[in-house]
Amino acid sequence: MYTLEQIKQAYDKVKTESDFAIYIQELINLGIKGYDSLVTDGRIVYYSDTDYEVSTDKKYDPLLIATSPNKERFIEYLVMHESGQSDYFTFCEHAAQCGIAKWRIAIIEMTCTYYTLEGDALIIEKLPV
Repeated sequence: MYTLEQIKQAYDKVKTESDFAIYIQELINLGIKGYDSLVTDGRIVYYSDTDYEVSTDKKYDPLLIATSPNKERFIEYLVMHESGQSDYFTFCEHAAQCGIAKWRIAIIEMTCTYYTLEGDALIIEKLPV
């Protein structure tokens, strides 16, 4: 079974975008199939095929998730964030305002899916590796 310390050690090696592929491979080697980023409080939940999960601590005070998703506005925020125009917390605030409750990184499929409070997939993007 993997630990948060092992995950942190793998993540700490990521210095550039090209290091991301190495990070993903290390997660696969640990048995991790993906992880959820919870917008409400910033926790990250790592999961495997065996229902084993580990979760980080809350990163910030709870954010209120909008009940009506705004896909178009979220795409604007996503593009801004991916181009380096916002930090992680600001992106989470924007996601909450647009009705995004979590995003899931599926390592094997190499996708990132953004979900509403109801669990509907709003956007699915392929991860660059």
